[in-house]
Amino acid sequence: FDEVYYGQFVSLYMKRIFFVDDSGPPFGHMLLALGGYLGGFDGNFLWNRIGAEYTMNVPVWSLRLLPALAGALCVPLAYQILVELHFSHCAALGAALLILLENSLITQSRFMLLESILIFFILLAVLSYLKFYNLQKHSSFSGSWWFWLLLTGVACSCAVGVKYMGLFTYMLLLAIAGLHFWHMIGDQSLSNVSLLCHFLARGLALLLLPVVIYLSFFYVHLALLYRSGPHDQIMTSAFQASLEGGLARITQGQPLEVAYGSQITLRNVLGKPMQCWLHSHTNTYPIRYENGRGSSHQQQVTCYPFKDVNNWWIVKDPGMQQLVVSNPPRPVRHGHIVQLVHGITTRYLNTHDVAAPLSPHSQEVSCYIDYNISMPAQNLWRVEIVNRESDTDVWKTILSEVRFVHVNTSAVLKASGLSGASLPEWGYRQLEVVGEKLSKGYHQSMLWNVEEHRYGKSQEQKEREVELHSPTQMDISKNLSFMAKFTELQWKILTLKNEDTEHKYSSSALDWITMDTNIAYWLHPTSGAQIHLLGNVVTWASANAAALIYMCLSLWYLIRRRRKIYDIPEDAWQLWVSAGSICGGGWVVNYLPFFLMEKTLFLYHYLPALTFQILLIPVVLEHLGEHLCRSVLLRSTFSALIVAWFSSVYFVYCTFSPVTYGQPALSLSQLKDLRWKESWNILLRKQ
Repeated sequence: FDEVYYGQFVSLYMKRIFFVDDSGPPFGHMLLALGGYLGGFDGNFLWNRIGAEYTMNVPVWSLRLLPALAGALCVPLAYQILVELHFSHCAALGAALLILLENSLITQSRFMLLESILIFFILLAVLSYLKFYNLQKHSSFSGSWWFWLLLTGVACSCAVGVKYMGLFTYMLLLAIAGLHFWHMIGDQSLSNVSLLCHFLARGLALLLLPVVIYLSFFYVHLALLYRSGPHDQIMTSAFQASLEGGLARITQGQPLEVAYGSQITLRNVLGKPMQCWLHSHTNTYPIRYENGRGSSHQQQVTCYPFKDVNNWWIVKDPGMQQLVVSNPPRPVRHGHIVQLVHGITTRYLNTHDVAAPLSPHSQEVSCYIDYNISMPAQNLWRVEIVNRESDTDVWKTILSEVRFVHVNTSAVLKASGLSGASLPEWGYRQLEVVGEKLSKGYHQSMLWNVEEHRYGKSQEQKEREVELHSPTQMDISKNLSFMAKFTELQWKILTLKNEDTEHKYSSSALDWITMDTNIAYWLHPTSGAQIHLLGNVVTWASANAAALIYMCLSLWYLIRRRRKIYDIPEDAWQLWVSAGSICGGGWVVNYLPFFLMEKTLFLYHYLPALTFQILLIPVVLEHLGEHLCRSVLLRSTFSALIVAWFSSVYFVYCTFSPVTYGQPALSLSQLKDLRWKESWNILLRKQ
């Protein structure tokens, strides 16, 4: 299943090839790659088929080591969290056993996946904050106090660095820390200086430190992945040129400053769903389109998604006839008026008051052909450098993002085909380019940057065509700063959207509570042994019951306390509230956001929320035993029921262990017996 997905990134790390994964930050991928590195993995494996047998060079054990270790450590973390919440060791042991016997958590931690690592850092962050908070009263600013506070920030940043789902728990802890500090403000025993020190310490550890660590993940990621690969095409030309190979090989030695006479290719900055370059060819627009509208019958201008000699243009000074760079070169600056001459056909880029073929409310863009009719050339364009530092900035290769504004009509050159349909057969299915009025709003498809660039030297057309095919000679470095690369990569991760298609094992958030869905992870090709992501039914039902009981009891207590009726002591009430804010709050913040998401969802997305909900079970059980079972008989009966209930948890764990661990192989009838719900997709093969 998803080992195929994450494995390809591990291979790219081993080969130092750059990639972009829209599923989240790089820290989790780097941890998986660390396992591969420790196992001596060379990255040579084709991750293209679920169920493919691993070759001898793939260190499966070490690749799965860190997720398994993280999953195992969640058990003692659960124990310690309940202890720090001031519950009994018996309740803490119960929480640890429930995590230990939860089939879904076991399955997820046994593969090269990220959920177990995410849950580990989430629980570590919660435990660290609780330990810090418990030291607050008697050991403020001690070594251990600082250790647990700083570890909270580190764990939070690691959780967010593994998956953005970690942000939910991070925000919860920030809210709890803010509430605790608000209570400190009302403590008259603390001086203003002491309060300020507490505030700065929390700001340093819980805000500044996580940001620095998060940036460090990207710094290491970019330092490791310095080679060009298939994923860098969605990045800007400047980013691509900073990578070894690929575009850097092409652009090495290019002049930095665009001058009159420069030969350039213009890449659209938007770059999605595909990169494309301003392009023209000898074919003209049809006299009439299929819908009966007429065209100018001028030479077609398109945005072409491949490198081609017809992508080359010459920057011409409107006041001079020459198409070569003077000595010394005269650089083009922001606000200058230029003409763009198509390198191969020598026709001028033009737009006029004629409707574009696919966008009738925009202007057609063409290369001008003089038909001796009343349609004069309108080929003057004003260069506007959008990312300029001053109004005298020089137009730079790769670095400058430029908008071309038509002088006569104020229309802006735009690659409209990136957000719409491609041209028909007469346009070779290439992407439409139009002149768009600025009044219709700003869009990235209006921005262009020079990708390939040379100083033109040949005035004669035949010599110039040879020149357009030749490599450049000059050498200028265009390295981006780390912050520039981080900003671009982070933006791509947040905005890049793969097409969400319905998956066989995808599910909705409502399916998770009652576990109406499962995921088949692995199937043996001959024996029929298989592994499924399935939870412990008793644990999941008990977790739901615990959440419901907690909400009902809390509402009952609140109403009664409003009437000045106190059913439980104040310290028990504070314990109940603090446990609910951590365990119940953790479940809420890690579950409810999925109802607002449009991405394809799977059962494993629920596991962080489930972990918090499981921690709520012993909280509720201990509270019921201490405050509602007040007679000896009731307590004895309640204890016996808990033992019976734990036995059923263990029984279900053992029952489903063959599809948790993948062994032993079960017969057809045994597999059918495991299908406790009709919605579960247990793989049945005729034997």
